[in-house]
Amino acid sequence: MIVRIMGEGQVSLADGRLTELNELDDELLAEVEKGDGPGFRATLQALLSKVRDLGEPVPDDSLQPSDLILPAADATLEEVRALLSDDGLIPGGA
Repeated sequence: MIVRIMGEGQVSLADGRLTELNELDDELLAEVEKGDGPGFRATLQALLSKVRDLGEPVPDDSLQPSDLILPAADATLEEVRALLSDDGLIPGGA
């Protein structure tokens, strides 16, 4: 699975790793819905760090279609609210 972090690039991530990311995705969704700015910022950073830690960077000269697109590390709560669907950022999240 290819994950794009907006403003950074792509990361290759094993499909089985999505389960590990869903908890953070659920937390992020709840914080966005509550308007919890500090919680949102901390959880977004944790989610992006987890993706970077679990995945392998895709070389810049090997652009591939992204299966997931995550917001940039400096995205605002309002920007992420606009990106979210009922399922959160990661399909299968509650």
